Amino acid sequence: MSENLVIVESPAKAKTIERFLGSDYLVTSSMGHIRDLEKKDFGIDIENNFQPKYIVSPDKKKIVTELKKQAKAARTVWIASDEDREGEAIAWHLQQVLKLDPAKTKRIVFHEITKDAILKAIENPRPINVNLVNAQQARRVLDRIVGFEVSPVLWKKVKPSLSAGRVQSVAVRLIVEREREIINFNSQSNYRVSAIFLVPGENGNVTELKAELNKRFETKGEAQAFLEKCRTAEFSIADIVKKPSKRTPAAPFITSTLQQEASRKLGFSVSQTMAVAQRLYEAGKITYMRTDSVNLSGLAINTAKSKIIALHGEEYLKTRQYKTKAKGAQEAHEAIRPTYIDQEEVDGSAQEKRLYELIWKRTIASQMSDAKLERTTVSIKISNTTELFQATGEIIKFDGFLRVYMESTDHEDENSNGNGKALLPPVEVNQQLRTNLIEATERFTQKPPRYTEASLVKKLEEQGIGRPSTYAPIITTVQNRGYVVKEDRPGVDRDFTQLTLTDNEISVKTKTEVTGTEKSKLFPTDVGMVVNDFLIKYFDKIMDLNFTAKVEVEFDEIAIGGRAWNEMIGQFYKPFHQNVENALEVSERAKGERHLGTDPATELPVYVKIGRYGPLAQLGEVTEDGEKPKFASLRSGQHLETITLEEALELFKLPRELGEYENKKVTVAIGRFGPYVRHDSKFVSLEKNVDDPYTVGLDRAIELIEAKREKDRKALIKTFDQEPELRILEGRWGPYISYKKKNYKIPKGTEAEKLELADCMKIIEEGPKPKKGRKK
Repeated sequence: MSENLVIVESPAKAKTIERFLGSDYLVTSSMGHIRDLEKKDFGIDIENNFQPKYIVSPDKKKIVTELKKQAKAARTVWIASDEDREGEAIAWHLQQVLKLDPAKTKRIVFHEITKDAILKAIENPRPINVNLVNAQQARRVLDRIVGFEVSPVLWKKVKPSLSAGRVQSVAVRLIVEREREIINFNSQSNYRVSAIFLVPGENGNVTELKAELNKRFETKGEAQAFLEKCRTAEFSIADIVKKPSKRTPAAPFITSTLQQEASRKLGFSVSQTMAVAQRLYEAGKITYMRTDSVNLSGLAINTAKSKIIALHGEEYLKTRQYKTKAKGAQEAHEAIRPTYIDQEEVDGSAQEKRLYELIWKRTIASQMSDAKLERTTVSIKISNTTELFQATGEIIKFDGFLRVYMESTDHEDENSNGNGKALLPPVEVNQQLRTNLIEATERFTQKPPRYTEASLVKKLEEQGIGRPSTYAPIITTVQNRGYVVKEDRPGVDRDFTQLTLTDNEISVKTKTEVTGTEKSKLFPTDVGMVVNDFLIKYFDKIMDLNFTAKVEVEFDEIAIGGRAWNEMIGQFYKPFHQNVENALEVSERAKGERHLGTDPATELPVYVKIGRYGPLAQLGEVTEDGEKPKFASLRSGQHLETITLEEALELFKLPRELGEYENKKVTVAIGRFGPYVRHDSKFVSLEKNVDDPYTVGLDRAIELIEAKREKDRKALIKTFDQEPELRILEGRWGPYISYKKKNYKIPKGTEAEKLELADCMKIIEEGPKPKKGRKK
């Protein structure tokens, strides 16, 4: 047994560390099971001052026993979990569960997995930081209390199997509020006027000068009146203004900015970014990826300096030390950067290579010179009106850091003049210009943009909600719980008017454009909106953005020893628990119900609401005669808050009779597992994303019926006249026996075609017995 036992989280991290340590060190990656103790097998003893309690499952007991054995045999146990609060808490849990001797237990931390960093950590061990442990403990306990106490309220008052979370519920609130802003948004139109002027050059060539009017018109009539003036107007250069400007590189990556840029530039989801970054970190290629510090070490800056001079020259170098803006920055003590900055590329998967390149470029660019630009604004006066046309151009005098990297933005302004780098032709003040064309185009005010994963992370960070280690779990959790979906949605056609003045004639055209196309955006589900409204009504404190941000500040105070964690939890718990009791007593069942109107044909009321299996429409009500209402599930893309009476009534047209085939009725309907065709007491599923149950015709239904028959014929291997209910079939995972509505697996290596009835009965008799149902 080795004299030194080093315990880390994952096999990949263990493998990398092993390369740098000799045979005196045994590196084990069994800490994942201890992490489960901190995350999954973790309860709260409320009566005992909120102390944690563990239920170690049998599969983990074996691992814990093995770790205890290894620790007992080692002279020194080195706990090398991550250097954030969660890592510190895991180290503490490890010490408690394994009952490690403090005299021979040492805590080491490093923010990069390199030989120098690991050896330096071993030379400078430290005790477990109990303040960091307590801060993580407080977060875990508070989140458990909110989840354990609020979730049962949702089960009773909204829908079974729902859950609530302290931070996740606030994230859902942001998405729901943005969606309602969009639903209630009324777009206003105006007219933007642009012109193309012709500028003669010295060599006789004519160059185009594009400009935009410094005013917008609210109506078509105003725009047309302006173009009428332009028919007789003269145009000349009124003013030319040149201003130098500069652009400064963005700071090195922290967790949130890496997630945002990877989303914009690489199309990665937040969880995907963190998974790839984790692999790069564990392989020793980048520094620790959960951090809100933009600081770079002196060694990193010097290495970047040498690389920049070698690649681009001295004039491209400008070293900087950035300061962290986030209050209470508390994770790692350095930004995310390559461990070896002189390496432009690394081995690995395509995703790892792309993310590493992004991190490398951002790090290098942060130590490069500012870009120097010159912005020119040309004002063009109109002889018979006070408005001005303006043309703006920008040239790069010195590219600086732009040679390597430019930061992206979340939203491009559809009304902007391209990329702002257009070169302007040489002109002089008072120079006369000739017009090629002038256009007045109807434009529309834009609705607030829906959140992407990246922009939601940015919003959470701005509001002080969550910390680097929590952004990805927050976004993943709200999607997994069915409160939010991330998807693409098609746009809709929109007509707009365009007036054009050319050759002294004004023409008017109506054109069509597609608007509202969404790509990888976050949308609240109907269940998410109903749950959000219920929580705001009865648990307004935990849904308050300021309260959530205030709690993060309190965690920061605990982390530096400024506050006792169980005292903070105690102050929260008593009024919160009373709030839960009151909500159970006084709250009404929340269904998100809307009365849409009355069905003209039956004169019955029509509602939409949340049912046991999701959003649905209801036609009629329970009557004294025992008549029950009809129900129909909402279709994909329909929502409780926006569906109309006409759309809801369409849902009740199913089941729909299509006609007859082989003298038997063919109907189409929607069941628990989706839309289907029924014929001769048999069911055939409609093809997903191809067939619409509301429009599918008899010919297509017959085609599906025959395709299913052909598939069944090919699946049939053998039947027996003596036992018609027994069939040997070809299934998705190989041949099997179907008998009396039960399936039996045929042993591997058996030729199904050669089986006789007696062989089949033997397989059935020896097959697994059905499990007894669990008692309630």
